[in-house]
Amino acid sequence: MRARPLSAPARALLAATTATPSRRRVLRGALAGGALAAAGGVMAACSPSGMAPQAGASTRPACKATDVSASERKVSFGNWVQYLDVDSNDEKRHPTLAAFKARTGVDVSYTEDINDNNEYYGKIRAQLAACQSIDRDIVVFSDWMVNKFIRNGFAQELDPAKTPNYRRNLLPSLKARPYDQELRFAVPWQSGLTGFAVNTRVAKEVRTVDELLTRPDLKGKVSVPMEMPDTMGLLIASLGRNPAAFTPEDFDAALEKLRKAVESGQIRRFTGNEYVQDLAKGDVAAAIAWSGDALQLGLNDEKIKFVSPDEGLLIWSDAAVIPVTATHASNAMSLLDHYYDPKVAAELAAWVNYVCPVAGAQDEMVKIDPELAENTLIFPDDAMLAGVKAFAPLGEAEEKEYQAKFSAVMGV
Repeated sequence: MRARPLSAPARALLAATTATPSRRRVLRGALAGGALAAAGGVMAACSPSGMAPQAGASTRPACKATDVSASERKVSFGNWVQYLDVDSNDEKRHPTLAAFKARTGVDVSYTEDINDNNEYYGKIRAQLAACQSIDRDIVVFSDWMVNKFIRNGFAQELDPAKTPNYRRNLLPSLKARPYDQELRFAVPWQSGLTGFAVNTRVAKEVRTVDELLTRPDLKGKVSVPMEMPDTMGLLIASLGRNPAAFTPEDFDAALEKLRKAVESGQIRRFTGNEYVQDLAKGDVAAAIAWSGDALQLGLNDEKIKFVSPDEGLLIWSDAAVIPVTATHASNAMSLLDHYYDPKVAAELAAWVNYVCPVAGAQDEMVKIDPELAENTLIFPDDAMLAGVKAFAPLGEAEEKEYQAKFSAVMGV
């Protein structure tokens, strides 16, 4: 990557030498990018019997809050850390939110309080089940958790009349998501790719999963994600199996690889987003990593490389949902639709550096930063997408079984 001035998000990321809350990503379904329509078959492949497509039905009592958007011109938005643009001169100001308020008059209370899918869901599940407010009109989860959220009846339906940009500009490949094929509940926020990040100042590049887990010079200098699908997706692929359609035997064989790497001391630790600090310092030489994080680190240090494993990249997404207890649903839909204006989407992508789910944003990015417009970690091209894989969306019982096995190896 050609050297360039350090961006605002890179400064924020690398200044955070204290523990940063993890922005964990889980590989469910297939996602976006300027050319991802070329990989539409990936999404279609991710539909095992355990997945509940269009999971609007629930055994829970019907629950929907009264919408007071017309009289209360506000909306509360809960998101992951460093997942929204920030004014370089004022860290508390978010330019795209300011533009939304100027256009609509709606105030946005924005909080980056989602550190982990399971952790945050655990905090709000009982309240939602009891039809009690969680003080959020929008929350963002990874696809697998969005599926659970919808399955349990916790998401309000979107009004097509209030989300015209979303329906017009959502990338075609995203319309095949098995858990929301009619675009009734979930609005993709960002997506990305999972591969390797390597600090080439302390180690040569890593090309395969087996190399990552066994190479002697990497012993004690490898980190892998705490989220099961991120790590296991690549390990399953290393067996020559498809992580979008694996068997229990495939999972167990991949897990045995991981167990051996843990027991041998090859793996330094399982992490969330805090791996970026260890990688920047050189304490971690190589990691299973997320593309946006690696790109931000690479903007500041050209020795940190994002590498596509020989087994192929994994692809994931995060999506926004409106809880059934939200009292400003119309305002929430308006805000989400604001981010499907290609100009606004490009402004957001220029800051977060993840894969943009909005058609037309790449053309707008040319006006903001021509170099970023050509960056395949934000707008993947056909060559990058040719080998992408996705982790199978799981049913509830499968999810519990596999997570328990993974947690046992992880030691929690």
